[in-house]
Amino acid sequence: MDETATVAESYTEMTEMLLPNDTNNLGRALGGAVLHWMDICGAIAGMRFANRQVVTASMDHVDFIAPIEMGEVAVIEGYVFNVGRTSLDVKVDVRAENPRTDEERRTTTSYFTFVALDDEGAPAGVPELTCPTPEEEALREEAIDGRREQLTDIVDRYDL
Repeated sequence: MDETATVAESYTEMTEMLLPNDTNNLGRALGGAVLHWMDICGAIAGMRFANRQVVTASMDHVDFIAPIEMGEVAVIEGYVFNVGRTSLDVKVDVRAENPRTDEERRTTTSYFTFVALDDEGAPAGVPELTCPTPEEEALREEAIDGRREQLTDIVDRYDL
């Protein structure tokens, strides 16, 4: 296993066309379908970073801020922005894209934590995160700040 890995090495982008099986009675994406895509994207980003199998440990609060309409393309992007000894934090963003007009809009963002596993299924060490470019450092800082802001909003919203 490499001692270090970069934000860029973990970057993952997936696309899904929203079809009837993943829509509600309004012709919009089911929340569960979007969460499923986000979990897969985050896991792939984690596996690319750690070069190991990963499993979902947690997912932070999710707000669905805009719908994805049937026939639109969901673009799901994820990257590792922080690591522990065996865990990886992954930011996952989703946006909707209308393939006929090229119009795009942000639909949701969440933060996942995955745990890397060895061949026996036990937690395994992960590489140290490095950000060799200013762009990678900016992505990392954006994710850290975004997660902090989201957690602060939850505390304020629920008066915790």
